[in-house]
Amino acid sequence: MIEELGIKTLDDVEVEGKTVGVRVDFNSPVDPNTGKLLDDTRIRIHGETTIKELVEKRAKVVILAHQGRKGEKDFISLKQHAERLSKILGIDVKFVDDIFGEKATNAIKNLKEGEVLVLENVRFWDGERKKADPETHVKTELVQALAPHFNVYVVDAFAAAHRPHVSMVGFAPVVEHFVAGRVMEREIRALIKVRNNPEKPCVYILGGAKAEDSAEIVKTVFKEGIADYVLTGGLVANLFLYSAGYDIGKTNIEVLEKKGFLSLVDDIKELIEKYKDKILLPADLAVKTDKGREEIKLEQLPTNYPIWDVGKETAKVYYEKILSAKTVVMNGPMGVFEEPGFEYATVKVFEAMSNSKAFTLIGGGHTIAAASKLGYIDKVSHVSTGGGALIEYLVKGTLPVIEVLKKYSK
Repeated sequence: MIEELGIKTLDDVEVEGKTVGVRVDFNSPVDPNTGKLLDDTRIRIHGETTIKELVEKRAKVVILAHQGRKGEKDFISLKQHAERLSKILGIDVKFVDDIFGEKATNAIKNLKEGEVLVLENVRFWDGERKKADPETHVKTELVQALAPHFNVYVVDAFAAAHRPHVSMVGFAPVVEHFVAGRVMEREIRALIKVRNNPEKPCVYILGGAKAEDSAEIVKTVFKEGIADYVLTGGLVANLFLYSAGYDIGKTNIEVLEKKGFLSLVDDIKELIEKYKDKILLPADLAVKTDKGREEIKLEQLPTNYPIWDVGKETAKVYYEKILSAKTVVMNGPMGVFEEPGFEYATVKVFEAMSNSKAFTLIGGGHTIAAASKLGYIDKVSHVSTGGGALIEYLVKGTLPVIEVLKKYSK
């Protein structure tokens, strides 16, 4: 039980001999030319936790998952995913190319204790992505066909928890037990630590290229007294500097314009004026010249070169702020970490997080990629699997699927 929210977990149900539906997030990178899986991290995360536990407890496990979106090149069958899961678990995982038809229901009926069955990509059924409340979803073909076979339904796909799709919430009103899996439980517990009840001082680090959510996060964490400081890097820093009145140069302004970020300038300007001592903007920057990395002070702006990192003086200030914190949340790298020389500030931030005694959480695809490439993935307290779900939780303090778990845990 996640006591703070009253959400039931696998600790609250008996699963031995029961048929257990498990909604996981197996959505993985796919080679657009060959259709082969490029990475099995998400399959491994669920396989080594929730699914393994259910197998060991002798449940009959039925996996529901999605891969890609209709019309995209990664919209493929889950057959490969089942094969990867077989290797991860060391058992023969069954697969059926059906979601809720006769083939699928017969395969479920024939499952033995400790066996695992992966159903076909749930998004191959057009009704899956409809957003509605659980009571509406109950009437769908998917729930009507599969619910009679499930004693327990486990929601483990945190990365999709901001989407109340049929397979995420539709079984809640009709199964005996609707509970959070281990991945979902771990994510919720970590988010409670950084969002609902953070130890102070609390520092949020906002960087990367997805600056569209930054204003909302800043507004929320200061208005609700969650964070003491927000450190900015990446395109987020460029946007905030521009909003504060700095001319960052035509090249850099064009990037913000192309991404549609200039519409956020007025809101961010207001935030900077209101929380000027709490929002830390770079005091120096690193630009990409013909010779590589070159450091410039804000007084040297505008620049004709692209800004690819925050400067070394700023990185030092950020390092000290992180080191003195008790809670740190990072979403987005400080610069173009993929390019030699421009990983500097991102490394310093990770270094501070790994040296601090704070509870540290990182999330978002680029942040995780940076932590992995630079060797810090195992040196943070929690790596969040959610992108959009993480951002929505940080802004709203809850997610649609969490609300359904709370309601039906009662």
